[in-house]
Amino acid sequence: MTTDEHARMMSANQANWDARTPVHLASRFYGLDQDLDPARWFASFEWDDLGELTGRDVLHLQCHLGTETIAFAQRGARAVGLDFSEASVAAANDIAEKSGLDVTYVQANVYDAVEALGRRQFDVVYTGKGALCYLPDLDRWAAVLAQLLRPGGLLYIVEFHPLLNSLGPKPGPGEGPELLLRHDYLGGVGAVHRDATHTYTDGPAVQGATDSYEWMHGIGEVVGALTGAGLTVRRLRESEELPWQRWPQMVRTPSGWWRLPEPRIPLLYGLLATR
Repeated sequence: MTTDEHARMMSANQANWDARTPVHLASRFYGLDQDLDPARWFASFEWDDLGELTGRDVLHLQCHLGTETIAFAQRGARAVGLDFSEASVAAANDIAEKSGLDVTYVQANVYDAVEALGRRQFDVVYTGKGALCYLPDLDRWAAVLAQLLRPGGLLYIVEFHPLLNSLGPKPGPGEGPELLLRHDYLGGVGAVHRDATHTYTDGPAVQGATDSYEWMHGIGEVVGALTGAGLTVRRLRESEELPWQRWPQMVRTPSGWWRLPEPRIPLLYGLLATR
């Protein structure tokens, strides 16, 4: 697939996320009309891996509404969020202002982040939970990350496990409730086109730009891209819990997150790397 085709698909994704933004702002899923609690989107192991953040420069890539970005500011970081959606960045700025926290947001494609951020470097770059699937080229992405990190800086990816993305979200006609492998685990076969009027939230229907494109990336592809860019993988965790109830049969855990009653399979992973 050519660079021009990738650019066209990412432009469609940008329009789609602009259209999703008012839907997500109105959803119970994000619950922005209630007390803002950005820490609920983080597993406890994330804070263990990230360590002390006070006074550190933290960049959150593909931040959408910036709810997780705010959690870094709450922990004393100088937090910056970047997203390609103009509507998302405007909403994130409004949410941060209402929270009383000082967070900077920048609108840019993640591939253009180095120039968009004035070649600034960071102690920590954080990304994930539904971000990598919108990137067609992980080698190019990893090269950007290497430029955004200071020497010794931490990259932390907390992403939905590719096994989760391979499982069908709902049974087909005549099928039972069992979860089945319906999608590729490994990438490399091109984009998956979606045309959906509803997102992963309970919000109203998306108006306008409903087309989007996603790319599958196995963990091996992620690790290969990072090591190819000169980063060193320090830790890889796999977790059976998700921050929301993806399937009806999932049960609540003591952490307040959700897991399948059986079998125990990884639904989320955390990857820590250093420059």
